[in-house]
Amino acid sequence: MTNATIIGLTVRNGLGTRRAVVLVLLPLVLVGMAGILRALVGVDRDATEGVVLGLGMTVVLPLVALICATSVLAAEVDDGSIVYLLAKPISRHVIVVSKYVVAVTATTLFTVLPIMLACAILTGEARPTVAYGVGSLLGAIVYCPIFLLLSAATRHAVATGLIYVLVWEGLLGGLLSGVRWLSVSAWAVGLAEGIAGDAGVTPSDVETVNPAYAIVAAAVVTVAAVWLAGDRLRSFRLTGEE
Repeated sequence: MTNATIIGLTVRNGLGTRRAVVLVLLPLVLVGMAGILRALVGVDRDATEGVVLGLGMTVVLPLVALICATSVLAAEVDDGSIVYLLAKPISRHVIVVSKYVVAVTATTLFTVLPIMLACAILTGEARPTVAYGVGSLLGAIVYCPIFLLLSAATRHAVATGLIYVLVWEGLLGGLLSGVRWLSVSAWAVGLAEGIAGDAGVTPSDVETVNPAYAIVAAAVVTVAAVWLAGDRLRSFRLTGEE
């Protein structure tokens, strides 16, 4: 349910030079901080929690996903080039899925792999490295369709996405325990902690989301967001004011 031509054009045009700089800078900061802390304090549970969870999965992951997802669709809406794509006899859902594949792939390269590298540097163990890699991959899979939906629904996808990340995933997610059941980052951490087991770094007094629930919730939100984005794109009209 993808289109190779759309994928190729999206890769060439969607992730421009300025965006690429940000995409490279964020993971470099993450991995660099991991290397510095490993050199200063050695293997330390708190350092791993702060870098991998506090910075990597809570900040870098959603921000990179936001940049990637909005770059592959919102940019075309803003400059009006989306009208040429919509004029083709291609299913709107195929367009969205094709762009989703590009966004998830880019997010994986610029976030999931750096998170795994940072975890490997800080822990030196394979199990937590794989666990947090799988957890962050789940986050990338869910964040991207949410931001694609925002790109199709509003001309202010980046600003709306930032508010969502900072307020819902960041501020409220850290203050209200009930928010974790509706938080993508909490799902990602819950799955990672479930796989890591005793090698996990979340404090014992902090309750994490059940891994099974995280997987089911992620699947429901992903499918719903992709479908809604395609449906919104199907009714999209480029007016004179836009």
